[in-house]
Amino acid sequence: MQAWTTFGDGIAALRAVTVELPTPGPAEVLVRVRALSLNFRDLLVIEGVSGWRPSAPVIPISDAVGEVVATGDRVSRFAVGDRVLAAFLPRWRDGQLTAEVYTMPVGGPVNRGMLAEYVVVDEEEAVHAPVRLDDVRAATLPVAGVTAWHALSRTAPRTGETVLVHGTGGVALYAAQIAVALGARVIVTSSSDVKLQRVRDLGVSATINYRTDDVAARVRQLTDGAGADVVVETIGGSNLDVSLEALRIGGRIAFIGLIAGVKAEISTYLLVTKNATIHGIETGSRAMLEELVSFVDEQGLEPVIDSTYSWNDVPEALAHLKSGSHFGKVTVALASSSDGAGPA
Repeated sequence: MQAWTTFGDGIAALRAVTVELPTPGPAEVLVRVRALSLNFRDLLVIEGVSGWRPSAPVIPISDAVGEVVATGDRVSRFAVGDRVLAAFLPRWRDGQLTAEVYTMPVGGPVNRGMLAEYVVVDEEEAVHAPVRLDDVRAATLPVAGVTAWHALSRTAPRTGETVLVHGTGGVALYAAQIAVALGARVIVTSSSDVKLQRVRDLGVSATINYRTDDVAARVRQLTDGAGADVVVETIGGSNLDVSLEALRIGGRIAFIGLIAGVKAEISTYLLVTKNATIHGIETGSRAMLEELVSFVDEQGLEPVIDSTYSWNDVPEALAHLKSGSHFGKVTVALASSSDGAGPA
């Protein structure tokens, strides 16, 4: 079969290789990959950033959907022909994140990724894909979708509460769509007026261009001086100060982002004066992925796709992701998958 491998030496050094077709073990399923979705963390692995650099060539990419084509003799959760998604943290099945299950992320520097024509997945790592989504859109759920779902599950916005979402990346758009579906009043930020116009079409209540407006001041203006009840912080770094300033007293922050760096000087006094609760969000469990699949099917939620590339154009897809010009998810479809978006 065909696969792409990386040594953490950059997009240009990605290698398309021929490798042996894997054989499923007794409790495993063999999955023919139909579509993949790219995430910022994939760039960290492929570009060998710090602890994300693999020590040997690995198959990268965390998100994919595929069809079960063979099963081990002890498999009971799936049958040949089922469409499945693999959980990002394969050992985190349910409950709280612990050190014991916080290991071996899919597409990381050690565990196998999904950028291959076929992958073997333990049946306990997988869930059924949403019935209402095509392959390309379904592939976006395990990382971006689940991260947004986890963020809103932890911060629990109620109907009528204000949710501030930073940015228009994959997690941010998922968070905005889910929060709208939950009945929240959603405000989204971006530096692009074009992207803000597009996000308004998703049903958000207000948008803010952070290059031309003071985000915190504008949020307070939109909330009669109170501030946002919930902030989905997807940027990270010193942007946490912006989130704290925009937060109402007693509000909740879901902290996800590392785009702006993993360290920053922030105003710790704002934590005190806002009586804030900050939840660190690490993707989610298999149970959260199952909850999200049900929610997507029930609500008819349609993930936003920026573009879909072909198997041979994976480096171009990653370069587009790295440029930051995308709105929604950058995806890859194998020949058997169908989606009309983008330059496939």
